[in-house]
Amino acid sequence: MAKIFLFRGLKAEEVKKLSLKEFAELITARERRSLLRGFTEPQKKLLERLRKGKDNVKTHCRDMVIIPEMMGKTIRVHNGKEFFTLRINEEMLGHRLGEFALTRGKVSHSSPGIGATRSSASLSVR
Repeated sequence: MAKIFLFRGLKAEEVKKLSLKEFAELITARERRSLLRGFTEPQKKLLERLRKGKDNVKTHCRDMVIIPEMMGKTIRVHNGKEFFTLRINEEMLGHRLGEFALTRGKVSHSSPGIGATRSSASLSVR
């Protein structure tokens, strides 16, 4: 049996029907303050493009709070180097876009090169 998603006791369809102010009452205080203060110009442009039905929209708005009307859309968020593709689902509601597009990658080191240590500095390079 599939698990039913609940967001603060509401099903996904019920959350989609909420107004922005009603949704703001369900999320954390930091995100609520951001929503109730209003959207910035880049955030308004992003929402307009999503409302037009465009999919795979590129954006630099990493501070945008994910609202119910974004559910099911694909958004490409800039992480400083490239655009990271995000498929918005129910679990992402109330979070920010930047939380899912990480800016720092995993570093994997290999063996040091010639001259990197004192003992390898005297080796001849052939």
